[in-house]
Amino acid sequence: MTQKKYYTLILILGSLTALGPFSIDMYLPGFPAIAADLNTSTARVSLSLSSFFIGISAGQLLYGPLLDKFGRKKPLFIGLLVYIIASVGCAFATSIDALISLRFVQALGSCAATVASVAMVRDLFPVKDNAKVFALLMLVLGVSPMIAPTLGGYVTVAFGWHAMFLILMGLGAFNLVASWLWLPNSYKPDANLSLKPSPIINSFWIVFKNPQFYTYAITGALAFSGLFAYISGSPLVFMEIFQVSEKTYGWIFALLSLGFIGSSQVNTLMLRRYTSQQLIYGALAIQVVTALIFLTGSINGWFGLIETTALLFIFLCCLGFISPNASALSLLPFTKNAGSASALMGAIQMGIGALASFGVSLFDIKSAVPTVSIMTISSILAFFVLYLGKKKLASLNL
Repeated sequence: MTQKKYYTLILILGSLTALGPFSIDMYLPGFPAIAADLNTSTARVSLSLSSFFIGISAGQLLYGPLLDKFGRKKPLFIGLLVYIIASVGCAFATSIDALISLRFVQALGSCAATVASVAMVRDLFPVKDNAKVFALLMLVLGVSPMIAPTLGGYVTVAFGWHAMFLILMGLGAFNLVASWLWLPNSYKPDANLSLKPSPIINSFWIVFKNPQFYTYAITGALAFSGLFAYISGSPLVFMEIFQVSEKTYGWIFALLSLGFIGSSQVNTLMLRRYTSQQLIYGALAIQVVTALIFLTGSINGWFGLIETTALLFIFLCCLGFISPNASALSLLPFTKNAGSASALMGAIQMGIGALASFGVSLFDIKSAVPTVSIMTISSILAFFVLYLGKKKLASLNL
């Protein structure tokens, strides 16, 4: 593989991977405007985030088998078309219930891009390079939380929140064209694979019961759910509690994203000296301590805007080490059914993330405590799962 082809694949797969997060991040500054326009509360608007996460979680279980049976590209194209149509629907939604429902459909489309991109990493690159490739994808992925909320803030002020979904429609169209022109057929379709419920469930069960998979998939998902809690709660924390503007919120969100992006790239360098297992364990320990400090301070009212931003920055830095290594280790045992494995891993991550997001939306109060509480609980549970899982793997000499 030439260097040009290598980085072209990284950029396209990164763009596909970024589609879902871009759909999440871009409309966050518009929460107050959406709430005012649709006669509802900010907490109610955040349910459109929860429905999006649920849609991605459910959709990945659907697309995993489809990607294995029909190859990577056909299901990807269908998903992107669904995404484009749903984005137009979101732009013209006239009620919060309609928006919540359309966001679910939009997520069903975007998750095809997510599952296909992860599976194609396993198809196109050597196993030993997977963790590095995932880290590079996070560099491309990192453009989303840096650009999306900042752009969303300016678009909301200039054109209204409806325009943001039209931009997302354009992003979906770009991904469809780029995938059609430049992505190779990386996997030979398995015509013998059954799409009946029983074989599909059995296929997922075979993947899930692998000790290495469930240890690192659940650990990564729990740790990552703290990010979903932060995303759901950040409009309230920054724009309602600290009273920052839509534009300022976008810049703060971009700054915090630098922690996640930067640490994921430092992770690539750290892999030269440490194993993925060591990096996950160390980063998760730091994340737990950070979350406990954050929760204690939030309950007692110790932290202002600067302290809150700093603690969130550290928390997200830890995820930059946890996520790529957990993804690589989860998929390592699989070759033939990498599509199902990546789908199940994504479904677990988004399912737990949806619960975290929904948990935040239950508390319609002007306080950071609900958000930080969920971030803390998710980190502690992730550490606990990792500890037990490592003991299990050690007993099996894995």
